[in-house]
Order: sequence, then structure tokens, then C-alpha cells
Amino acid sequence: MDLVIALALQIVYGIASLVLISLGLAIIFGMMRVINLAHGEFLMLGGYTVVISTNQGVNIWFAMLVLAPLVVGLIGVLVERLLIQFLYGRMVDTLLATWGLSLLFVGLVTSIFGAQTATTISPPLGAIQIGDYSSSAYELFLIGVTVVLLLLVYAVLKLTKLGLVARATMQSDDMASALGVSTKRIYMITFGLGAAVSGLAGGLLAPVTGVLPSIGATYIAKAFITVISGGASILAGTTAASVLLGGINGIMAFLTGPTLGEVALLAAAIILIRLLPTGITGRFFRKSL
Repeated sequence: MDLVIALALQIVYGIASLVLISLGLAIIFGMMRVINLAHGEFLMLGGYTVVISTNQGVNIWFAMLVLAPLVVGLIGVLVERLLIQFLYGRMVDTLLATWGLSLLFVGLVTSIFGAQTATTISPPLGAIQIGDYSSSAYELFLIGVTVVLLLLVYAVLKLTKLGLVARATMQSDDMASALGVSTKRIYMITFGLGAAVSGLAGGLLAPVTGVLPSIGATYIAKAFITVISGGASILAGTTAASVLLGGINGIMAFLTGPTLGEVALLAAAIILIRLLPTGITGRFFRKSL
């Protein structure tokens, strides 16, 4: 029984990790149809924000929950104003531009901090015992934060005027503009929100994964696989795909090892997209957010 509980906790943590690294991309890609290949670097910048600020004496919780999303959110706003706003509706151009942006971020961070892993920070909260097994209490915290984050994003997009206007603008920006909505401002805020969520995720995962300039490449593959497998619905699609792929990854990693677990995740995503080309929410949960 202790083994079952410990394994279930690890699987749920894997699911929560997928949601965290994918949600910011789901907001930007799902709402704005912008293929942001710099998404992994937004996560990386969130991690560096936490590591650098804590090394300067900033409280780790403040660094993870406030500074990381704030800094990366502001970077996202600058990126949208200086680059992305000129490329809406030009998907290939946006893909190439954000790929170049990701290389720029990696190069800048490498030149400033070096190519090696940054000074790491230990996960707070210590360990918990589950019979003969132990698990990180910080992983439980991340699961709780993921649930709260999903609820907050749902509340903003579904229950606030900003969310209503943003969803309406993404559906028909010409109509929104005719009704007096500043579509440029809405695009900027939406991109900044997606970047801030990515920064928060990168900051929260920094104590677990460590931080180095190239870590974004590790994040972005899983994030795109999850978002595309989920389909058009931002929250329902990301959550459903994370549950399916994270569950398969966790079970296979337990049975065969982490490498084959990653292979199983990729194989499951390929099969899923082959059977459901429009993703999970293209077939199910169509009216979900």
C-alpha cells in the first residue's frame, strides 16, 4: 500500500509538472495562435530569476511566486511590443522569429552566467515519509500550486471582463475593434500573461530541475506535445493531455526506467494525434475553456 501511495504521488507530480510547463504556451498558442519557440527560454529565465535573487538574499518564496512571473511577464510584454505585434497572422514568420529569439536568450544568458548549471537551490519543505518510502514535500506543494494556478487562470478568463474581452478579441479582432476595444492592448496583456505563467513555472521548477541556459530545450518539446495533444481548449485540453501523457510517463518510468518513460510519452502523443488530429478537446470537451 505504501508503494502504491508513493507511486501515485509521483504520477500526480508528473502530471502537475506537465501542466506547469505547458500552461503558458497554451495561453499564447491556444488564444493567439502564436507558435512561441522561445517558450522554453521564458521558463529558463524564470528559473534564473529565482536562483539569482535568492543568491542575493531574497526570500525564496517571494522569488518564486512574485519575482519570477513579474520579471518574465515584463519581458513577454517587451517581446510582444517589439517583435510579435508585427507578425500576427504570419505563423511561419512568427515561428522563425521566436526561434531566433530563443537563440538570443540562450546566447545572452550563456555569455553572462556561463554554460554550466547555475548555483542551485535546494527544494524547501524537506521530505515526508510514506511508510518505508520518502517523498519530497515540495512536490506536494507544486501539485497544490498547479491546482490553484488552473483555478486562477479559469477565473481570469471566464469570470472577469478582461478575460471576456480577450477571448472575444482572439475570436474576431475586427469586431472587437469596431466595438471600441484596444486590440493591441489586449494582445499585449494576453502575451504578457502567458509569459508570466511560464516564468512562474520556471521559477517553481528551478529547485527541482536546476537551471542552465539550454534547459529550455528540455521544456519546450514536452510543452508543445502536451498543448497540441490537448487541442483548442486551453485549460481542459492542457489538463486532459497532461493527465494522459503524464500518467503514461509515470507508469512506464516506474516499470522500465525514466528513458523509456519519455519514449512512451512521445509514442502515446503520436498515437493520440493520429487518432484525434484536432486533439482531445477537438473530439471531447468542445465547449470547455
